[in-house]
Amino acid sequence: MEINIGIDAADRKEIAAGLSRVLADSYTLYLKTHNFHWNVTGPQFNTLHTMFEDQYTELATAVDEIAERIRALGEPAPGSYAQFAKLTSITEETGTPNADDMIRQMVEGQETVARTARSVLPLADKADDEPTADLLTQRIQLHEKHAWMLRSMLA
Repeated sequence: MEINIGIDAADRKEIAAGLSRVLADSYTLYLKTHNFHWNVTGPQFNTLHTMFEDQYTELATAVDEIAERIRALGEPAPGSYAQFAKLTSITEETGTPNADDMIRQMVEGQETVARTARSVLPLADKADDEPTADLLTQRIQLHEKHAWMLRSMLA
């Protein structure tokens, strides 16, 4: 059945492609945050262990919301490590950095997702796609807040 939500097919496809990048960044950050939650050590262990858990839990909900928006626009949502690896701007961590390096990488990851989401916002605005614009605005706000909080731990 044809989709008739007031956004033409070309715009829906372009927005969904942008959201797929946001999804890939978010999922990669989720995985990285979970990794750091498991492997953090040192004097800040309890604080970071809890903070990382809060952040990966929030990201788990976010990836579902982003993927569902892609589907509502009529496009398939990427859902494999291979697809995410091609789409993400976040560097995977395969080692076990110290706590301060984890924090720095988390700041970079949070800022990356915010930048990716911000880059898609004009596409949603141009197509009068308010639900996507709202989703992106919320994601940007949250990732900027997390980046600020993490940066504050390094001051």
